[in-house]
Amino acid sequence: MGQSIEAATPEARVENIERQRLYLWRNRVHQDVLHMMDLRRADVAGMNEDELRLKVQSVIEEVIAGLAEQIPDYIDVERLKSEVLNEAVGLGALEELLADEAITEIMVNRYDDIYVERDGKLTKTDITFSSDATVMAAIERIVSPLGRRIDESSPMVDARLKDGSRVNAIIPPLALKGPSLTIRKFSKQKLTHEDLIRFGTIEAPMVQFLKMAVEQRCNIVISGGTGSGKTTLLNILSNFIPDGERIITVEDAAELKLNQSHVVALEARPPNLEGKGAIPIRDLVKNCLRMRPDRIVVGECRGGEALDMLQAMNTGHDGSLTTAHANSPRDVISRLEVMVLMAGMELPSRAIREQIASAVDIVVQQSRMPDGSRKITHISEITGMEGDKVQLNDIFVYQQEGFDNDGKVVGQFRATGMVPQFYETLQARGIPVDMTIFQ
Repeated sequence: MGQSIEAATPEARVENIERQRLYLWRNRVHQDVLHMMDLRRADVAGMNEDELRLKVQSVIEEVIAGLAEQIPDYIDVERLKSEVLNEAVGLGALEELLADEAITEIMVNRYDDIYVERDGKLTKTDITFSSDATVMAAIERIVSPLGRRIDESSPMVDARLKDGSRVNAIIPPLALKGPSLTIRKFSKQKLTHEDLIRFGTIEAPMVQFLKMAVEQRCNIVISGGTGSGKTTLLNILSNFIPDGERIITVEDAAELKLNQSHVVALEARPPNLEGKGAIPIRDLVKNCLRMRPDRIVVGECRGGEALDMLQAMNTGHDGSLTTAHANSPRDVISRLEVMVLMAGMELPSRAIREQIASAVDIVVQQSRMPDGSRKITHISEITGMEGDKVQLNDIFVYQQEGFDNDGKVVGQFRATGMVPQFYETLQARGIPVDMTIFQ
């Protein structure tokens, strides 16, 4: 549980011992609560969440009152009650981590091996569940209200919490150490482009360029690795879309929060308990073309929906936005090509590349750096085809120059000097544009 007692500082050693003592009492009280509710044949299935919480709370009070003479003075009884209640009807050990706004991701490898991501860095916590069974109970409490199930016949599930946080759970026999849970927390504070500038993710001239690209209906693909901030950037760019346009969003798990007044949000549906009724993103993208969209925003292209997205971009739905997993702007072209082939269409590579070249205008590459910070490393324009190759021109790039004494990445954003084609078109049409940002 966390760092070893021998290696810890005296303060950490005391805290560790206190946590272990609380942990032992929490397990004992929890077992007594379950036993008492079992003896009373409490109809747990027939209670709603509030009724169950009140019922368990009263049983915890009764159990602790019965153990009052045995519980040592150094045990914080109120904290003990809270932890037992969370484990019995909440998400147990995770409640404390979910309440901490500095934590962006929670990873339960097994009941006593929990990591968190804070400021882009992974650290192990001293918090634990009491057993694999309590982890399973927490997973059940997350997935059951959504009509999902997790058992040996269906040992993987994607779900989300009430606040929109994404959840993935996988259990034995697939997870060898025990039930595993990963929660990507949903930020309560809505980020803006000013926040990205403050974090050093982007600079003002790049924001100015992207704002103009969105307003002028360029088709944009945001690419990057897992946890690089693609969805956050997609949210921010989506809010540059002028109010009054009809926007349709398509996502696996609803994460986008748009400010505009005319937004229709669609969410893919997983299979039901019988393994039927799944509605994949691809079907939703096809359907939204019949819903008279001005703009289509797809949370992420992972497969055959890339073909439908490219066709939409090529058939009058300019200004559409999506994200894709890729390591560089050049990689995005290859990934889109592979995803189009996943649609089952036997198209020649050149035809697919021509579709990509005519559909996508801008690629924004975002990366998570070694120090945990996020940077927009490339903003590139697709300018067409040359032979069999899609032409990419970098407009802005981030150049890493090393690390400072604290291990933070040092570098600078710079314009390459290339002026994007659509800016030259706007200038030729007499629309005022600031060309100095490319110098």
